[in-house]
Amino acid sequence: MTALLEVRDLAKRYRLRGGRVLQAVAGVSFDIAPGEVLALVGESGCGKSTIGRCLLRLEDSDGGEIRFDGARIDDLKPRAFRPLRRRIQIVFQDPYGSLDPRMPVAEILAEPLVSLGLARDRRDAMPRILELLDMVGMPRGAAERRPHEFSGGQRQRIGIARALSVRPDLIVCDEAVSALDVSVKAQIVNLLADLRAELGLAMLFISHDLPIVERIADRVAVMYLGRIVELGAADAVLGAPRHPYTRGLLAAAPRIDGAIETAGLLHGEPPDPARPPSGCRFRTRCPIAAPCCADEEPAMTFAESGHGVACYFNPQPAQMRPAALSTGPC
Repeated sequence: MTALLEVRDLAKRYRLRGGRVLQAVAGVSFDIAPGEVLALVGESGCGKSTIGRCLLRLEDSDGGEIRFDGARIDDLKPRAFRPLRRRIQIVFQDPYGSLDPRMPVAEILAEPLVSLGLARDRRDAMPRILELLDMVGMPRGAAERRPHEFSGGQRQRIGIARALSVRPDLIVCDEAVSALDVSVKAQIVNLLADLRAELGLAMLFISHDLPIVERIADRVAVMYLGRIVELGAADAVLGAPRHPYTRGLLAAAPRIDGAIETAGLLHGEPPDPARPPSGCRFRTRCPIAAPCCADEEPAMTFAESGHGVACYFNPQPAQMRPAALSTGPC
């Protein structure tokens, strides 16, 4: 199947005080097929949200290419990119901060329709507004109320309705459930899954919540310090991870019974992203690191199944221990 979104060697840098440069995204590549959900996971500060902002041209990338439906979009001027805003939308993390508190819901939902020329005014947009409220499980009476009158979960439903208003092909969900209570998270993820099935939506689902990711993603890309270290089908990456960082994330994720594994738990804090370690960026926290890991960044290698891993040892789950060093190149 032809990819809807293609990202190749994407890079984004920020200049810091003192002349330092933070490489927030360093050579990231992935595809998303029509109707597919790709989850982008990793600890805070790894570059996940930066990628989402670059896709939407909320920030300009510094290298690589972004193609949408076969056409390159990262180098388009703002005027040329404007028609694509209908096809690529975003659901933000904060369901209150992303909604104008002065506007009733009807105006919030009408705004993108009017802005992109899909409706003349709020009155013209009202049939679509009511359809959207039905779609996200909100009462039609919500149209005349303002954001502060709703719970966090209801506000996020409104944010989803706004993203859907212009009938996009791809939605970027940037930590869209992280600010919600556990029970509400499940409701919103179920809603997104239902909408994806009903509308054939593709999604980039940015999250650090692995149990939530497991419920919605077709594939998972794991990021660490600006790079993707593992990429593959969700059941393979989450069920049989092959990178030590992925295993650490999974070990640290609370289970349904609230317990947390101790074996394989991530140790220490991520390094300063403006001064990443040489070679493999994860080596300073890796339980199987060897001297050669400091020499050069390992390339992503793919199995026939499409499961990719950026690790010199590329171990099977049972080999994730120091003895596995004998299988590597050192």
